[in-house]
Amino acid sequence: MAKFRQQKIDEEMKRELSSLIPSLKDPRLSGLLISVTSVLVTKDLKFAKIYVSVFADEEKGKEVIKGLTSSAGFLRREIGMRMGLRYTPEFTFVLDDSIAYGAHINNVINNLNIKGEDDE
Repeated sequence: MAKFRQQKIDEEMKRELSSLIPSLKDPRLSGLLISVTSVLVTKDLKFAKIYVSVFADEEKGKEVIKGLTSSAGFLRREIGMRMGLRYTPEFTFVLDDSIAYGAHINNVINNLNIKGEDDE
């Protein structure tokens, strides 16, 4: 039963962060497409690792992570008020490159298909 509760907290926090991040006024975050891909909260609700995907190059992604880290206190307070948890976890933001990696693999497969058709 505890695992189900933890998954619900993960998903609810992901939803709330996804709605809060676009409203931040940090210049490092403006004009970029930022999405929260997943949230992993520890069992004791003390820490949360937040995976963020950015539709930009890697340098911009690092700047976005710095911007989110600097506004972690505000985000933590807002999440605490919205979710009503006894303990609001400390946030650690991680750049998630799985979408870019998936696009790269897709390009490799497409190139293999094109080379295979040329051989025939």
